[in-house]
Formats: sequence, C-alpha cells, structure tokens
Amino acid sequence: MPEPIDLYFWPTPNGWKISIALEEMGLPYNVKLVDLGAGDQFKPDYLRISPNNRMPAIVDPEGPEGAPVSVFESGAILLYLARKTRSFGGETERERIAVEEWLMWQMGGLGPMAGQAHHFLGYAPAMDPPQDLPYAKDRYRTEVSRLYSVLDHRLQGRDFVATSSFTIADMAIWPWASLWENQQQDLDRFPNMAAWLKRVVARTGVQAGRAL
Repeated sequence: MPEPIDLYFWPTPNGWKISIALEEMGLPYNVKLVDLGAGDQFKPDYLRISPNNRMPAIVDPEGPEGAPVSVFESGAILLYLARKTRSFGGETERERIAVEEWLMWQMGGLGPMAGQAHHFLGYAPAMDPPQDLPYAKDRYRTEVSRLYSVLDHRLQGRDFVATSSFTIADMAIWPWASLWENQQQDLDRFPNMAAWLKRVVARTGVQAGRAL
C-alpha cells in the first residue's frame, strides 16, 4: 500500500481536479485544507510548496527515486499523477499528445475565462459597493460560450474529450464545465457537452472527488 499523498485543497474547480484524479487512480491521500478566505495560501509553510500562492498542491512522500516531492499547479499535478500511475494519460504517443493539448486548452483557456466569468457575473456585483460591469460580464460570458462551442464540436461522436477513454483532460475540464450555470451559459446550445457532463458525473471516482 503506497503512503498517502498530502493534498493541499479547497473546494474549487482546480481543487476538484486533483481530488477526482486521486479517487479515479485509487491513490490514498490526506486532505490538508487551504482556507483561501483566511489567507492560508500566503503562509510561509505553504509558499514553500506552492510559491505562486495558489491551490491545489500535493506532497508525494514516494516521489521520483522514492524521495518526497512537492508539485504545484493543477495541470502539472495531473501530468505527474498520470505518469506515476501510468494511467489516464493516453496509451500511445498520439493519445498523449491529444491529452496534453486538451489539458493545456483547459489551463490556458477555459479555466481562466470561466474564473473571470464567475468573478464578474457573481462576485463583483455583490461587492460593497457593487461592481456591476456590463462590458466585463459580456466579455467573459461570450468567451466562455465560444470555448464551450469548441468543446461541443470536439465531443461530436465522442464519449470523452481527448481519446476514446476517460483521461486527465476530462478530469481537468469537467469541474469548470459543470458550473456552466454560474457562467450564465445555455446548455441547450451544447448537446454533446451536456451528454458528456452526464457521462462523466456518473463515474464513482468523479462523484467522490467532487463531493470533497
């Protein structure tokens, strides 16, 4: 039985990526809560693990050559865990390329744009005083819609995003896409994405990771 991995976590889409991966891969883990509202991400002990003061991060006591290793950035963590377990990262070089493409698409596109949509559509208008900015709201709502159109097109005739099997690309994209209502999207416009959302959430590992 491997030693548990320490997961530095808070319940956000980026945090759920890693809890889902650990559940799907059957890896034991200990949850170390990083309370973002309390500023835990700025504490010196955490910055030694995640110098960009972002969550999640992991510490694997059984890293390369059997020595402990810390990993920050959710995409890097997913790639590391896929290599460690030799699972969910693609079976061939062509599959691995596709997995990495769609993982980078999430990291560089969907995550940042959906995050901004959450901020300007939900958080900013509730500030005191309210920051209700129509231009920003429309900009990020529209860009998320464009990205979901790309995803929907990719999923035409496919069960999963990168390959014929569930991979870390699906693990990365699903937590953000599952919050489409907070991004003020019309799921009827994206039937392939809607079917994929249901397909992914039916997985036991996804359910357990999302419930964390």
